[in-house]
Amino acid sequence: MIQLIIALFIGVLILIMAVIAIIHKNLVVGIIAAGAVSLFASVLYLLLSAPDVAMTEAAIGSGLSTIIFFYVLNKIKRQNG
Repeated sequence: MIQLIIALFIGVLILIMAVIAIIHKNLVVGIIAAGAVSLFASVLYLLLSAPDVAMTEAAIGSGLSTIIFFYVLNKIKRQNG
């Protein structure tokens, strides 16, 4: 029962962060919110007894993708200004 409550809470957090990532005007906030979506998804996968998927999501989705987004954002800012 407690796992269901935690899973629902994490699902709501994922939805909130996804809306923030889409709506917010600041790109840095959007990138951090998208990384948080992946991080919460990896925790949810861990609760659902899929540790291999959770590790992959944490490494690729939350870690590597966020770093690449910040790298590209930095490159764009250098070229424009």
